Amino acid sequence: MVYLGTKDSLDQSIDVVVNRYSSLFNLPSYGLVVLLLALLCICGAILCAIEFLSLFQSLLKGLALGSSLFLVNLILDYVLSISILKQDPIYDLRRTAALSLFCWALWLPFIFVGVATAMLAKLCLLGFSAVLILRLIVFNSTSFIQSNLLLAASLFQPLSCVILLSVFPLNADYFDVFFFLVFSTAVSFLSSYYFISRLNRTGKQTLGIPSLFFFKAFLLNWIADLNAPFEELLEKLGEEQDVKVSLIRFDASRPKALLIVPSVHPGPFKNVGSSLLPSMLKTTLEEQLNCVVCVPHGLLGHEVDLASQHQNQRIINHTFESANFRTSETRATHFTKVSEGLATACCQVFGEFALLSFTLAPKTTEDLPYELDLFVDEEAEKNELTSCVVVNAHNSIDGAVSIEEAMDDLKPAAANCLEQASSSRRLPFEVGAATAMPDSFGLKEGMGPGGITVVVVRVAEQKAAYVVIDGNNMISGLREKILSTLKTIGISEGEVFTTDTHSVNAVILSKRGYYPIGEALDHEKLTNCVKEATLAAMSDLERANVGTRSITVPNIKVIGEKKLEALCLLIDKTLRKAKKTAFPTFAATGLLLTLFLMLI
Repeated sequence: MVYLGTKDSLDQSIDVVVNRYSSLFNLPSYGLVVLLLALLCICGAILCAIEFLSLFQSLLKGLALGSSLFLVNLILDYVLSISILKQDPIYDLRRTAALSLFCWALWLPFIFVGVATAMLAKLCLLGFSAVLILRLIVFNSTSFIQSNLLLAASLFQPLSCVILLSVFPLNADYFDVFFFLVFSTAVSFLSSYYFISRLNRTGKQTLGIPSLFFFKAFLLNWIADLNAPFEELLEKLGEEQDVKVSLIRFDASRPKALLIVPSVHPGPFKNVGSSLLPSMLKTTLEEQLNCVVCVPHGLLGHEVDLASQHQNQRIINHTFESANFRTSETRATHFTKVSEGLATACCQVFGEFALLSFTLAPKTTEDLPYELDLFVDEEAEKNELTSCVVVNAHNSIDGAVSIEEAMDDLKPAAANCLEQASSSRRLPFEVGAATAMPDSFGLKEGMGPGGITVVVVRVAEQKAAYVVIDGNNMISGLREKILSTLKTIGISEGEVFTTDTHSVNAVILSKRGYYPIGEALDHEKLTNCVKEATLAAMSDLERANVGTRSITVPNIKVIGEKKLEALCLLIDKTLRKAKKTAFPTFAATGLLLTLFLMLI
């Protein structure tokens, strides 16, 4: 059984992937990193001094050594961040220092065991090897610097620390230390290389591309907002298909409003693929056509995410080229709303075509299957309509809903709503439209750059409002609050839509990886913004003509459901491979280094 709004859905799988990636760089502030690093360095130094000195002397010498270790780490991190790592967009000073902090957290247990077993010198050197392997793996997995610079960045910090420890308090034989460091560096490099190659093999077997290529590309996007590397990979994986775009245009004394429903899912996240397509279409066409544009969500899911910004631009260009068409219809029916079980369908007929929307609110309304669009086309033909533009309101998120159960209600709701609307009397109508861009709501609050758009249609005494909010769904109950508020200003019917933009996804660290509309913003402010936009649209009402057009944009590169699922599964496969490979690889490495230490 398939559910809407559950972890089993492709949408949720992508959010899980985003959360896993983003959590890797959820680091404390630089000030806190420095404080913790100082604490670990001093604790490690005091432990080392206790092995050879009295308690009082160890405290004094430990503080001196710990301060020296801390300063060396601090200076090296700064030097690395402005020299070797300067061109790397991932590693700023905070992240470079955080890596040193994690290295000391790994090294400290070796020092503690060394003190407890009276084998401090050997355990300190073994800790050096563990830290070097960690740094090699982290830099190999996340950085874009050349391999020789990568080795230098990995080696400088642990090497400097082990030299300080060797001078005091270990008093180790310099020749033995030097010999071990050379041998350990070679073994650590080979060990980390083998581990990473095993992970990369998983990606090659699954998608033909090394696993860590995806990882690095995602980090570039997450941290530096660079989408090109990730999109290059998606273009390689993508498949071509024709994409349908439906348009409804309202004209009065001037172009009034344009409603665009592309058969494209606005994902997968942030600024990658078609995530920003709704707001890009709105912004570009509003500038070029000098009218209000809104882009509600269609009936397709993540299987039709576009692969890149280039594909976005092709959709935008074709839509603009096709947006100037004749609007000859002058009559419309009243806005009709029909509920059947979980489902609510809203329909308004303009001349010989219809605009139909679906919601399961207050239950979860996520992506709906394309087969529903095919069913609507058949029903529209039965009711002698030339076409029907179908919108998924995508306006409520609250737990799980069975798609099979929902379809049992959605189909009769659609059939009844189309029948009632198409049999209603057509009358002259007026249209007004307006857009609001709330300054206090942004991506982190779940509001995309398209803001709030309202189109009001007046037929006789009935005023109906189509409210389109650029967000990824909204919390349950907010739709009803908005519609209730609009009734107080004379709107008798209407529906609230979200664009399902994924520009808000992977922007914040939360359970979902994004905030639905209403979860992180003030409801009163939002409803006031919608109210003001609606009043502006009502003041703009004019007798209008309307027309519709459906275009097909050929050979658009989409990611595709199978490849997207494989990409999501690749993360878990790689993690499982890492867990399976890590113990034997590093256990064998540790054993080899330990045996070598025993011989010198």
